[in-house]
Amino acid sequence: MKDSTSRFSDRVENYVKYRPSYPEAVLDCLKTNCGLTPESLIADIGSGTGISSQLFLEHHNTVYGVEPNAEMRSAAERLLGAYQNFHSINGTAEETSLPTGKFDIVVAGQAFHWFDQQRARQEFQRILKPGGWGALIWNERRTDTTPFLRAYEALLLEYATDYQDVNHTRITDEDFAHFFAPDSFSKFTFQNEQIFDLPALTGRVLSSSYCPNQGDAGYDEMLSQLEVIFEAHQTAGKVRFEYDTNVYLGQFA
Repeated sequence: MKDSTSRFSDRVENYVKYRPSYPEAVLDCLKTNCGLTPESLIADIGSGTGISSQLFLEHHNTVYGVEPNAEMRSAAERLLGAYQNFHSINGTAEETSLPTGKFDIVVAGQAFHWFDQQRARQEFQRILKPGGWGALIWNERRTDTTPFLRAYEALLLEYATDYQDVNHTRITDEDFAHFFAPDSFSKFTFQNEQIFDLPALTGRVLSSSYCPNQGDAGYDEMLSQLEVIFEAHQTAGKVRFEYDTNVYLGQFA
């Protein structure tokens, strides 16, 4: 299995262009359940190219984005450079280097499944204010709701290298319960989607670290099959990815 810190280094351009953002409903959920306001101080752990950070920056929050991958962190700094309230930090979920007891909400967007859960929990507890919240967020691609999505999932199962090993769905409710114990956690789900033409769909598949990249075995075959799938399921030159945006909220005793 590739190292979790470096595995996206050669995927950054496609990740920036073709990974989904998060719906505004996530902010509404945090406002209702966690008291999110524009004054809330946010730590975005595993912030990657800044997709989750941008959601909060546009809400006028100050965000500290903690990311160990240099290429992804640099991309976030370029993309979010216009936001004076964005602070880019070279750190990990287990050792953020952030100050103790300063943050209202600690967010992990599309990242928690890479963490050492016990050590990350301790670090979240350390940097949160008393009564602060943890928010674990994923855009979970639906795999069987349309013929196209079923065909796309079959493509990944055929060509991806370690897809089933690193898929975030291997994280279970038991993991969340243990992470937030002894307090309980709440789960909220919102709809999200992306529309792709063939070049964008190609970029989307290549943004995934478990798929063959140019020069890897199976790369050409995968892209040829992707084109077949696209042509079979496109409508007016487009296909649709459907997502469930899942948000797990909890506090730490």
